[in-house]
Amino acid sequence: MVGIVPVLPPGTSRKCSAFALRASARQAGRDKFRRLSALSQLIIDGDHRAIARGISLVENDADAGPALVRDLFSRAGRAFLVGVTGPPGAGKSTLVDGLVARWRKAGKTVGVVAVDPTSSFSGGAMLGDRVRMQAHAQDGGVFIRSMATRGHLGGLARATADAALVLDASGKDFVAIETVGVGQDEVEIAGTADVSIVVLVPGMGDDVQALKAGVMEIADIFVVNKSDREGADRAVAEIESLLGLHTYKEGEWRPMIVRTQATTGQGLDDLVDAIERFREQSPSVESRRRDRAAAQLRSIVAAALMRQVESRVPAAAMETLVDRIAARTLDPYAAAEEVLREVEPRATRSGAGRGATTK
Repeated sequence: MVGIVPVLPPGTSRKCSAFALRASARQAGRDKFRRLSALSQLIIDGDHRAIARGISLVENDADAGPALVRDLFSRAGRAFLVGVTGPPGAGKSTLVDGLVARWRKAGKTVGVVAVDPTSSFSGGAMLGDRVRMQAHAQDGGVFIRSMATRGHLGGLARATADAALVLDASGKDFVAIETVGVGQDEVEIAGTADVSIVVLVPGMGDDVQALKAGVMEIADIFVVNKSDREGADRAVAEIESLLGLHTYKEGEWRPMIVRTQATTGQGLDDLVDAIERFREQSPSVESRRRDRAAAQLRSIVAAALMRQVESRVPAAAMETLVDRIAARTLDPYAAAEEVLREVEPRATRSGAGRGATTK
């Protein structure tokens, strides 16, 4: 950031000069936050250019992004976040497009965060979902943003959650978060939503079993898309058999299975109804939001601690520790203690991390 450098008269002491420079830096910081406040107001007013700028900040600016989130946080929390994930080719984008159309028909405003594969040429999102959702391009009640799968400060899940918060604060009634695949990133992103939808297609066979570990704990609604294809009944039966392995308590939400043909719109009204039924399970939604808050707090604290480590521990020293661990001359726990000793000496000396109690 370019600061304001004061012109000091000859003979000014070094102490006064340092004070003036600090004051200049504080003023520059205040100006920066004043601009953020103006941007926040535009976002709250629903300005699409401001929303786009805000999402770029939370994705890429380690200082301005968190400041913007602080500005907007109290104005968010009203939108319902819908996570949609599944393997490539399952028809997720077409499904989301149909959901957007139905929500708009009901008079609701919608934001979409589409996590696209990263382009090997530009490093940015390939924008496939925005291309496929051109029907909503001129609709002022819809905002669609593609995000690349790499390059986010603090992790993809946190960047996605902050982007959803910007859309939430802008007044959107629904925010759809679409991801590709069911890997760790997608599981974490699904945790940022109020309801998680897993889209499958007939013919996956044993793939349904392979999805068990990553999906069963996050799926609130299963969608068997392209249900006119052969094998749809088998896919539904396999999902039912997996659900049957879990015992649900009284009042606990049991994931629903919805058949759809997204290209024709068949079954999409049933999916909207399933989302609303889950939304009416307020204990489930509130529990999900509390879990999300806990995960966000842990993520932010971990990222802040790592920034301190990177700023205080030389890269060469970290590499030396890694080499010693690889050579088995130092265990990773002892190495971590050495790192933490540089970040917070008092905590290490007092025995923090070793089960010590404080009085």
